[in-house]
Amino acid sequence: MKQVIVEIDERLAALLEKVAPARSRKRSAFVRDAIRRALDAELERLTAEAYRRMPQSLDPWYFDPEAWEPRRPRRRRR
Repeated sequence: MKQVIVEIDERLAALLEKVAPARSRKRSAFVRDAIRRALDAELERLTAEAYRRMPQSLDPWYFDPEAWEPRRPRRRRR
């Protein structure tokens, strides 16, 4: 894993100490999870913004399931 040093203010440090004390080994997992959730939320926001700028077509021809998974010929039972 890569280490990242982040400076935080005293208030945020005190809150972090209450939720995930440094000695509990849960702090790193807590911070990683918080970063992951923040990044996921930002990606969701960017995706929603992209769809607002260029909405998905609602034409019936737009999605053709056979283009993704062609039908297999059915085998006849004997």
